[in-house]
Amino acid sequence: MHTEIFNAKTQKENGTNYAARVIRAGGLVAFPTETVYGLGANGLDGEAVERIFEAKGRPQDNPLILHVAKKSDVKQLWRHVPDDAKRLMDAFWPGPLTLIFLRSDIVPDEVAAGLPTVAVRMPEHKTALALIRAAGVPIAAPSANLSGRPSPTTAQHVLEDMDGRIDVILDGGPCPVGVESTVLTLVGKPTILRPGGITREMLEAIIGEVDVSPAVLRPLEEGEEAASPGMKHRHYAPDAEVVVAVGTPRRIASILCREYEIEEAMGRRCVVLGTEQTRTCYNGMNCDIIGDREDPATLCRELFSALRRWSGKVDVILAEGISETDSGLAYMNRLLRAAGFSVLEK
Repeated sequence: MHTEIFNAKTQKENGTNYAARVIRAGGLVAFPTETVYGLGANGLDGEAVERIFEAKGRPQDNPLILHVAKKSDVKQLWRHVPDDAKRLMDAFWPGPLTLIFLRSDIVPDEVAAGLPTVAVRMPEHKTALALIRAAGVPIAAPSANLSGRPSPTTAQHVLEDMDGRIDVILDGGPCPVGVESTVLTLVGKPTILRPGGITREMLEAIIGEVDVSPAVLRPLEEGEEAASPGMKHRHYAPDAEVVVAVGTPRRIASILCREYEIEEAMGRRCVVLGTEQTRTCYNGMNCDIIGDREDPATLCRELFSALRRWSGKVDVILAEGISETDSGLAYMNRLLRAAGFSVLEK
């Protein structure tokens, strides 16, 4: 298969219209969103959705998200629209919030991984919205990477994983949020299954108390279903071992410096993913400062790019953990899963 690439800015109309025809014909299109690049197919065509799993090498028991262009589109995808959903859609759509509720009969089993629910979101990115409108169908789309790899935040990342596997890539530049959307189930008590750019605090300001699934910061237990994308144990992993240190910033830096020396003495190449607050702690070491621990959104924006940047170039990526409040929860969710929950304790 030859993968066509269109610049979403300079080839906007031609690229969008061509990609929409590919979607309607049952093909696969990678497109930018505000979170990460998605790998899209016609969400009402089970055979087309199966091609997503084939291209990614994705387990069939991992559900997908349906992307829509209008809030009213959820009416055909859910059995009904709960009041909490209406309030959240008014507050955060379009934007990086995915809502889960009981699915209607038109949603294929392939999208829902056989679950009675389906995840839906309305992206904020203009290219994504234009593609959905032009295609005229909900677009099922996980992240546009090989299963288990760090999610793509640029078209180049998509090309590295998907060249020759999919029909089209729409290049819309870097994704501004950098981690996937927040996933909130509205079946029973509202519960975050995957944290993202819309934080627990933001959600509670609209609908009151919101729970966080214990599986956000730990592996799924044996027999536990993945009710949301991104809940699998090994996820977002580069071609390198990832180890996370937790504690106070000073303690974290001390732990990582010691671990760096141990690994280097064993002949293993290392890099530290550091923060602005600890920049001076790693003098003489291979260090990549990826953001500000007091502004976790900056770390979220750069994490996947950093994991890809060092994938295959080092043996060990030593990463700083941060507080799990606000956007820090999304950052730690992705980082811990990339590490397979390998943590150096304080």
